[in-house]
Order: sequence, then structure tokens, then C-alpha cells
Amino acid sequence: MVEQKDQGGETLRFEAEVAKLLSLMVHSVYSNRDVFLRELISNAADACEKLRMKSLQQPDLLGDDPDFKIVLSADKDGGTLSIADNGIGMDRTELVENLGTIARSGTKAFLDGMTGGDGSALIGQFGVGFYSAFMVASSVEVVSRPAGSDEAWRWWSDGAGTFQLEPVPLEEAPARGTRVLLTLTDEAKTYAEQATIERVVAEYSAHVPVPIVLRIGGDGVGEKSLADGSALWRKAKSAVETSEYNEFYGHVSGQYDEPAVTIHYKAEGRHEYSVLLFVPSMKPFDLFDPERRGRVKLYVRRVYITDEADILPGWLRFVRGVIDSEDLPLNLSREMLQKNPILDAIGKGVTNRILSDLDKLAEKEAETFEKVWEAFGAVIKEGLYEDAERRDGIYKIARFRSTKGDGWRSLADYVADLRPNQTAIYYALGDDLDAIKASPQLEGFARRGIEVLLLADPVDAFWVRTALGFDGKPFQSVTQGSAELDTIPVAEGEAETDAASESAIGTLAALFQQALGERVSAVRASSRLTTSPVCLVAGAGGPDRQLEKILSAQNQTMPRGAPVLELNPGHALIKGLAEKAAAGGHAEVLEDAAVLLYGEARILDGEAPENAADHVARVGRLLTAALG
Repeated sequence: MVEQKDQGGETLRFEAEVAKLLSLMVHSVYSNRDVFLRELISNAADACEKLRMKSLQQPDLLGDDPDFKIVLSADKDGGTLSIADNGIGMDRTELVENLGTIARSGTKAFLDGMTGGDGSALIGQFGVGFYSAFMVASSVEVVSRPAGSDEAWRWWSDGAGTFQLEPVPLEEAPARGTRVLLTLTDEAKTYAEQATIERVVAEYSAHVPVPIVLRIGGDGVGEKSLADGSALWRKAKSAVETSEYNEFYGHVSGQYDEPAVTIHYKAEGRHEYSVLLFVPSMKPFDLFDPERRGRVKLYVRRVYITDEADILPGWLRFVRGVIDSEDLPLNLSREMLQKNPILDAIGKGVTNRILSDLDKLAEKEAETFEKVWEAFGAVIKEGLYEDAERRDGIYKIARFRSTKGDGWRSLADYVADLRPNQTAIYYALGDDLDAIKASPQLEGFARRGIEVLLLADPVDAFWVRTALGFDGKPFQSVTQGSAELDTIPVAEGEAETDAASESAIGTLAALFQQALGERVSAVRASSRLTTSPVCLVAGAGGPDRQLEKILSAQNQTMPRGAPVLELNPGHALIKGLAEKAAAGGHAEVLEDAAVLLYGEARILDGEAPENAADHVARVGRLLTAALG
């Protein structure tokens, strides 16, 4: 919104969320102020890389200045610091869009998460780096001239809610690119000192792919190279220190954690390419973005191409880093990227290498791998239903919670502990682990010492349906079909139960079926219950109960199939009802019992009775009869 105009300039108000963000930057995020310089240098490097890419089609944009660089100029006496680049530059519209508004949900998420802690992690996590300049500056001026343009614009703000925008004479602007000038606050003037700047650049920006030069004093005296723009991924692994990897990871990921896994190698053969990838130890903020977009930067012979190429599958979208190809053409278009067989081959090779390295990590450093799995297991499991070619490799590294203790279990662990006559890998689906553990359907499995995988991630309901099995053992839901547990012996120390006769249970089941009608597809005796009187399960041919619930929530018009009501022949209540059913009569009591037990089974499944008023009325009727 424009508030006033004066001699070609105008004052505009920040988007509301940005104004709030600037206030928080100034007053709240002080735990690591160094990050502002890292963010501004990263922005400058990105601008250079964008122009490098664009100049492949328009070489004249480079003019007589083909070498990219970032220049830091500090004036200790004046209390200023500038970060200048000779990259792509911004026009008026881009200045407003990039610095006055944020057209994505990252800002709101940042604000919602601003409840204390390390603000630097929040900056890196939510991508609001430019605004970190207001942690150290009383005002920020941005002068930018797009490459190939004869116009330049000045953006200025003190972070108080508005910003000014005006054209500037070309002699006051860079030949191309952007210059950010910070007027430092009194407590932040150390950032105009050479020692401080060198320390911060060495810690955070030593490996950006653009040279960085420091000038002390307004006349440029004392120019010093702080980074040569060398490509870390092209170096031999033995020549790179862990600290260098960590610095570079911060640059390419925008995060402030340390990588859990570093993958660095050079592939030679049919296709030649260099790889430097990182598995984060902290979840990126966009991990579950519906677009499932990857964040691996693609280079061709050290020339930046894009960070939006679909090199890795969606289930590896948390991986960050660089892939640099020797074989791809430099003039890649978006259409060529989508259909390029070389890129497909690189993606396949890199994906296999990531899986292999994760498998090695699981074997050699189980504790580290489990932290990776806790952060990204739900995403990796997406590959189990969408990447059949690598399903076996994902099975090897997959880890699960189960009824056998609180630790993580592999499928190999599960198969090694199969009970006598057990022919399937059993699993239970649910919204969370506690709810699954309370499921009555687990009782018969626990009685026989059968391990059950506890699957609480939404993706689990989908991959298990398409999974063919592991090591010759099919996956079987504990809430689907008949459990067929009678052939598996009861665990040692578990007593046999005194059950109602088959004929009495059969009679009761028939009466329950008649009372419930189409609400259930069948009523039968259960081998999976030991302490609960009833439970609901899905039929053998339909989807699991949890999957059906998820699909129904996504599509309100999709009808749900009628479940099977299973009765526990050893439960005192069921035995008593079976005796009444066998003796004849008691029709009203048995009908009430059928409806109430069906409602109880729904409650145990996390759902309400179908007709709450009717349910309450029947409870009242039974209580009144008991008192009489």
C-alpha cells in the first residue's frame, strides 16, 4: 500500500507479517547475530549463480565483467558494512516482492515458532534471512541494478513498519547487481571490524561458489580475499575437513544443525559427476510440503543450473547438497531437465548410493542411524509404495516400533523371532502408538508371544497395502480378515481360558447379526481377543480399518464397508449372553447387548457409537433392569 510520493520516490508499508517479523528480529533474536552476514552473503552468491545461468543464453549480460565476486566493504569509523555482488540484480517489482512481502507461508510459521530458543536456527529453518540484517542494523539500504538494464532502484527501511523506494542515478548504482548497506547499531559496530568479518566468513561462508573480497575503509585500501569460490565438492574427500563439510552444509541447506550423514564421491564411467550430499539431523520446515520438492543443487561443470531439478525421488527430498555433472549440456531448459536420460541415470546412481550409505550407517552406527530414521523415516517409507525398484533396499534400512519393547526393530529382527507356525508379519495401524497399543485386536497376539509392528505414520496405511512381503512372509493386518492364530502355541506362562461352546457362540452370533443388520458384514468367534469382549475387524478382501478411515476422511462421499464384529468366547459377559441365547428367549436383552457391544467396539476403535441417543437409552434400560 502506497502512503506518499515525493520526487519520484514512494513510501510503502510492509506486509503485516513482515512488520511483526522485523520487530521480533530487533528485540528477540539475539542468540546468534552472526547469521545475518551468512544470509546476506548467501543471497549475493545466489544472485551471481542466477546470472551465470542466464548468461548461457544471453552472454551480453556479462558485458566486460565476466568474473563474479562478492565485495564486503567495512567502515569502522562510520559504523557501516556493505555487501555487494555483481549478480542478476533486481528491478523495482522484484525489490517490492522480495523485500517488502513474503509470498509463502514461511513467515507465519516462523512467527508461530518464535517462542524462545536459538533464533538462528529459526532463521535458517524458515528462510527469512534478509530480515536478519535488522538484528544488527538501525537501517538497511539496498541499491540494485538488473543485469542489462539502464535503470537502478534504491530500497531503504529502518524496520519500523514502512520502506522507501525510489529510482537512483546510474552513477550511484553498481554497474550491475546489488549493494546492501547496513548502518550498524552501536552494540553491533564490531561487525565493521576486519577480525570479526573474517571470523564470520570463515565460519559460515568459506565455501560459497563465488569469491569473497573484503575492503576496509571507504577508499578500498586493504583489499583481502576471504574465499576463493573453489568448489568443495570437486576436492578429494581426504582433503576436506569435517569443519569444512559443516560450513558448506550450512550454505546449501540454510540450516544450523550439523549433518547426520555426509556423502562425498566422484562417479566415473559412462557418466561422470561429482556428489556432495548431506542428510540433515534436523527436519527441514518444508519436509511435508505437498509439492514434495527436492533441494539438491544441480551444476554442470561448476556452473549453477537449478535447485529444482527432479534428480532424487520425492522420498529423499530431505537430502541437501550439490551434484555437478560433466556430461549434461550447459544450455539445459526445464523441458530437457524433465526428459534427460543422463539426469535420470545420475539420479538412479545417486539414489542407490544414498541407500547403500544409509544401510552401512545402520550397521556400523546404529544410534546415529536411529536418529536419522526418527527424523525422516516417515518420508523414506513413501518409497515403499512408489519406488518398487528400490523397495528391497528400503526394507533393509526400515525401522519400526513393535510390541517387543520400546526400541527400533528391523524386518530382519522380526523374521528372526517368528513364533512356531507363524507365516506372516503382523502389523497394527493407528493414529499414535499409545492408541495402537490399547487396541483389543492385539490381545490374542500378545497371548501367543507374537510380535506386532506398530505403524502410526499416515504413510503406513498405504505402503503395507501394496507390499508383497519380506523374506517370503506376507504383511498381515491384525484388524483385517481372520487372524488364524489357533495353530500358533500360547506363550509360556499363559493359561488356557474356559470358552463358551461353539454351538452357543454360533447361536449368539446369529442373533447379534440379526439385531445389527447391515451395520456389520458378519459376527463370529474371535481368536485374537483375550480380555476384551468384542472388537471390529475388516473383511479379508477390503481395506484395513485404519486405511478405510483415512480414505473416508479425504473423501466424505466414499462409503465405508461394514466391518466384522468378533466375539471373545472366553469373556464372562459373552459366555453369559451365549447361555441366554442357547436357552431361548431374552430377545430384548440380547438385542440391547448386541447394539451396546457394537458401540463399545467402535469406541475401542476411536469412534463414537453410530447413534449416541439410542446407545444411552439402551444403557439406561439395562441398568434399570439390573436394579430391579
